[in-house]
Amino acid sequence: MTAWFEDDKQYVWHPFTQAKLSDPPIPIVSGEGAWLIDKDGGRYLDAVASWWTNIHGHAHPYLAEKLAEQARKLEHVIFAGFTHQPAVDLAGRLLKRLPSNQSKIFYSDNGSTAVEVALKMAIQYWHNRGERRRKFIALRGAYHGDTFGAMSTSARGTFTQPFADMLFDVIFIDPPYPGTEEATMEQLRHQIEVNGDQVAAFIFEPLVLGTAGMYMYTPAALAAMMRMCRENGWLTIADEVMTGFGRTGTFFACDQVDENPDIVCMSKGLTAGMLPMGATSASDQIYQAFWSDDRSKTLFHGHSFTANPLGCAAGLASLGLFDQNNVMDDVQRIALNHATFRTKIRHHPLVKDCRHTGVIIAIEIETGLESSYFSALRDQLYRFFISQYVLLRPLGNIVYILPPYCISDFELGLLYQSIEECLDKLSVQIHNS
Repeated sequence: MTAWFEDDKQYVWHPFTQAKLSDPPIPIVSGEGAWLIDKDGGRYLDAVASWWTNIHGHAHPYLAEKLAEQARKLEHVIFAGFTHQPAVDLAGRLLKRLPSNQSKIFYSDNGSTAVEVALKMAIQYWHNRGERRRKFIALRGAYHGDTFGAMSTSARGTFTQPFADMLFDVIFIDPPYPGTEEATMEQLRHQIEVNGDQVAAFIFEPLVLGTAGMYMYTPAALAAMMRMCRENGWLTIADEVMTGFGRTGTFFACDQVDENPDIVCMSKGLTAGMLPMGATSASDQIYQAFWSDDRSKTLFHGHSFTANPLGCAAGLASLGLFDQNNVMDDVQRIALNHATFRTKIRHHPLVKDCRHTGVIIAIEIETGLESSYFSALRDQLYRFFISQYVLLRPLGNIVYILPPYCISDFELGLLYQSIEECLDKLSVQIHNS
């Protein structure tokens, strides 16, 4: 009988992986803090919080205890016609953290479904008011997920090409990167003039476009765009799936913006990586458009595991850690370490750009070509870091760190050292070629 990890190739299809070209997956058997431990006892420093989800560290005893406690009470119950305390408590706790205009929480399964719910809310909001508005404005290069609505509002390219003729039309405008804000605002003004009465909502990743390459823009620029949308009657949807729960230095990225979104999407850090869960919050204005004696105005959307009690318990436990352990202090500590490293590394001859906000730092490596997710450098970078027992998953030629908040200053130092060694090795290769 073969070992379980040897059966992986026969039985399992992995995400974002070309199995024919990729190295065999690393078999992980446990985790501890910022570390993942493989079958042979090898320890990998998880610098990307396992796809941006794990905010408090792996196998956190408090989270595990609260999850087990809930499992002994209630593992699941249909959420149509029924309710339970963890869902109610989590909704209340989230609303205390969200922008002040948010009024209701709608639960789903993950980031993509949280976005799908938001898009459907926006379209049906107008439908219930007697208006047909089907268009969305999104930022060029955005990523909002892999389901069809989420794909439609995301960048068109290799990821979406097989489904291109099945995606609904979306109007893309340039992100307001530093120095380009006025050009973006002019594009937005133009769309208001041309499509003003047809647009349902503007959807955006606040402050950081993640999958695009951790490209960053200012709160002031986002506030100006949101203000223009509000003044012209458009809804705004903040996709906080990646940026939420402390990633940008504040609990939500929108905390830094002087405008409130109408709808907010959440996942990833929501349960600290313990269980899949998504949530979409909405303002009372949105909710009132569905509150009706007319049953056809119901939001006909749901998932089998909507508001799963175990996921809600994990979310509550995670929020409890923020309060009990002053987690945002760790966020600021990591941000200060990143700022110091950025000052040092940005002058390296192979660094094209180095961007930083909150616990996110991205180093864009000069290749002589336009940066791309499919840069030939990606696999070389990934394999180098894995050989150093560091889990960094480059976005093409862009290396980024987005760690769990429990990571120590010493462990951050190991990450920075690994990146410096990688750049120095690349420099030698280029010199000798």
